[in-house]
Amino acid sequence: MSDTHAQSVAYVRESFVEQQTPPVSETGVVKWLRENLFSSIPYAILTLLSLFVLYQILSGVLPWLLGGNWTASSIRECRELVEGAGGCFAVLTERWNQLLFGFSYPSTEYWRPALAFLLLFVCVAPVLFPDLPSKSLILTLLYPFVAYWLLWGGTIVTPIVGLLGVAAGYVAYRATINRGFALSLLAGVVAAVIVWYLGGFVAEELSGVAALMPVESRDMGGFMLNMILGTVCVSLSLPFGILLALGRQSRLPIIKIICITFIEFIRGVPLITLLFVANVVLAYFLPPGTTFDLILRVIIMITMFASAYIAEVIRGGLAALPRGQYEAADSLGLDYAQAMRLIILPQALKISIPGIVNVAVGLFKDTTLVSIISMFDVVGMIRGPILASTDWNGVYWELYGFAALLFFVTCYGISQYSQWLERKLATDHR
Repeated sequence: MSDTHAQSVAYVRESFVEQQTPPVSETGVVKWLRENLFSSIPYAILTLLSLFVLYQILSGVLPWLLGGNWTASSIRECRELVEGAGGCFAVLTERWNQLLFGFSYPSTEYWRPALAFLLLFVCVAPVLFPDLPSKSLILTLLYPFVAYWLLWGGTIVTPIVGLLGVAAGYVAYRATINRGFALSLLAGVVAAVIVWYLGGFVAEELSGVAALMPVESRDMGGFMLNMILGTVCVSLSLPFGILLALGRQSRLPIIKIICITFIEFIRGVPLITLLFVANVVLAYFLPPGTTFDLILRVIIMITMFASAYIAEVIRGGLAALPRGQYEAADSLGLDYAQAMRLIILPQALKISIPGIVNVAVGLFKDTTLVSIISMFDVVGMIRGPILASTDWNGVYWELYGFAALLFFVTCYGISQYSQWLERKLATDHR
């Protein structure tokens, strides 16, 4: 009996085996290399080829970077000092102000665009990061007027009049919203125009109040001009693109035809053609003696171009939504504006984030095309005054590499923000 009972009792361990150290191939750097670079024979061959190519590139680039000269006064002196083994980065030391601010912007006023650039990060943060207090959006609304005053100068009364016109238009729009969207929009535009027209006389009378040195648009250039065009055009093209996308899906034939015609025409015309129109052709349609700021003309054309592409991106987001979302909005008793603002557009814009960012990055890089119409942006400064001088004629890699670095940092930042925003708005659990 006792033997049978003993055989029926399972073995119970009274102590645990000591934990063993994992093999070297299953931990640390060795594990990462084995799993990611040498997981198979083809992967190992590709890794070795990639390392060889990377070595060849770095072996040529690093000596050129580390052995470069930053103090020479001309390309001839620089090449004598580096003896052909390094880059002539002294051109960046001597001409950095022209690359960033242009050829004619007053050197004593460099603090103004620099301050406007720093304020851009502060004032755009409430829009980019929704976790910030909603009251901070006031800074975002004030920034365009403050930046205009800093960049172009003149009396502070001018941007104040512009702000009052926008406020008057918004008040008139809200006061007549119950009488229809078209009528309320017209009332807002009329109120803003009246305030701006009357405020122009006030600004002339108070031209000496809190005035900065006026700077003409033709004096602006360098990377500052690219930032102005990129920031303003991207900011304006997004709301216009949304309106065009909604207008293309409108049930009203006139609005739908106008939006489709605009989108298809603009998307079928190269941007450089529109820039030539802004620079040359548009002046023929203005009354004799009328001055129309060139930067404003270029902003209008680039905004039109980007709006058409963003409209198609957003239309794709709208088409990707299931029909049930529209039916859900109808079941809640929401009108068209409420349904679009609360249900449809937030989802469509979330879907469209990659496409919108792609258009924004492409648009920012396309601002270099203004150099073809004699606007001295950073590329125009390189091709024009800098390389035209006998001191630095022949320095190409250093200048264009610096310009490429500026654009890469900006575009990479935009891309990283879009990826962060996608992760934050992700509702699936993949």
